[in-house]
Amino acid sequence: MTDTPPTAAPLAPRPEVLDFLLTRRSRPPKTLGLPVPDRAALAPLLQAAARVPDHGKLEPWRFVVLERAACLRLAALTEEIGRAEGRDADALAKDAGGLANAHLVVAVILSPKPSPKIPDWEQEMSAAAVCLSLVNAALAAGWGAGWLTGWRARHAEFGARGLGLGPGESVAGFVHIGTEGNPPPERPRPDMDAIVTWMAE
Repeated sequence: MTDTPPTAAPLAPRPEVLDFLLTRRSRPPKTLGLPVPDRAALAPLLQAAARVPDHGKLEPWRFVVLERAACLRLAALTEEIGRAEGRDADALAKDAGGLANAHLVVAVILSPKPSPKIPDWEQEMSAAAVCLSLVNAALAAGWGAGWLTGWRARHAEFGARGLGLGPGESVAGFVHIGTEGNPPPERPRPDMDAIVTWMAE
């Protein structure tokens, strides 16, 4: 007599979750202020963000949580590096100001692992999924959240000095989390008829 594996129960519909996904809206980081989640409140959001497709179970990503003092330090580093490289002054002020005004930012670090089967581009997509999952988890918990990238995400000196990144690592996204100020207006959404192709055969 052999054991029969248990039959998985069908997934129950979760219309409230689908409604959330159909109406979710990232928040511009400049609109986010205090309070921000403390470490206990942030922990389940990070746990939710880590539940993403991860071919090979490589975990090619990690988190660096930037609290207020770290945000100020990285704002100063942004100005230092940007001035040394001759970046546009107005754009540099905006870049530095985004961190100077932040109270909590989670840097999602792309940390690809050597693998003969899983190429780097798949690992990068997994890290991108982490970024979106973190934004959605924060929104679902009642916080405002937005995902940014920019030149610092792939800047080797900024990553090494500012975030302690190792060789081959970069930033998949800077996810700002906080309390929403003025709700942003709804943005135009894609024309689904223009972007969906149905193939019956």
